[in-house]
Amino acid sequence: QVQPVESGGGLVQAGGSLRLSCAFSARRETIDVTAWHRQVPGKERDLVATITRAGVITYHLDSIKGRFTVFRNTTDNTVFLQMNNLKIEDTAVYYCSVSKSGLPYWGRGTQVTVSA
Repeated sequence: QVQPVESGGGLVQAGGSLRLSCAFSARRETIDVTAWHRQVPGKERDLVATITRAGVITYHLDSIKGRFTVFRNTTDNTVFLQMNNLKIEDTAVYYCSVSKSGLPYWGRGTQVTVSA
């Protein structure tokens, strides 16, 4: 019943910002890793960033380093992806996944569109 749900996507101009949220029904101590991914329609899905149970954050795309930030709230049931200085190539469907007991649970995604 982890069932992550993404929100916060939308249409923004290049240089703008969005904050994505990933909410899930699981306690912090049961979650191994929470991850953000993105996928352009018709292409393979990319891993964007991860945050572990201990709070270790890793950014996996050079193109987003310094612009995207992952953090979580105090209640440990929501993880955020703050996206600043957005570029048109950031346009994608953004997904969060939650790993529990070695098994991944995926959200349905939220659309981010960056216009020129």
